[in-house]
Amino acid sequence: MSFTVESVSAQEEACRLPSFDADVAWELGSIIRKNVQQNYTRPVVVYIAHANSSQILFFAASGPGSLPDNMFWVKRKEAVVLRWGVSTMRMRLAVTKPGMTTQESLKDKFEMADPSIYALHGGGFPLKVKGVEGLVGVIVVSGLTQEDDHTVIVEGIQQYLAQRS
Repeated sequence: MSFTVESVSAQEEACRLPSFDADVAWELGSIIRKNVQQNYTRPVVVYIAHANSSQILFFAASGPGSLPDNMFWVKRKEAVVLRWGVSTMRMRLAVTKPGMTTQESLKDKFEMADPSIYALHGGGFPLKVKGVEGLVGVIVVSGLTQEDDHTVIVEGIQQYLAQRS
């Protein structure tokens, strides 16, 4: 799949939830984890937290083999979503300039490039609720390619929404 700022923005809008609480987080996380287990062999972590408190509502590895480094990626992707309110894939596409790395582009646009804080790699996704302004939560997947990290989140949310309609 080819990603553009417009296509990812449309995904974010289509993935708005009717509500969000710990039960929804558990269902979403379980769907994503199961989909990863069925379609990938690489170990992945799935993380879902409240946006306002960073309270962890779901955290699981897809199987053996995940590393402490995965949590480092999770926190850096989460920081992007919480700061700008959009997915890490969308932010990457929006700020990366030709001939520059994503970190150089981030520094050029926002005068910051600390890779220990922010990761402009797909796999961080904003959770929003219809009729509610701002974020209610964040989902992060770490362990696949950035395109696949992003895609498994979107597909998981779409599956969750389809089960509710």
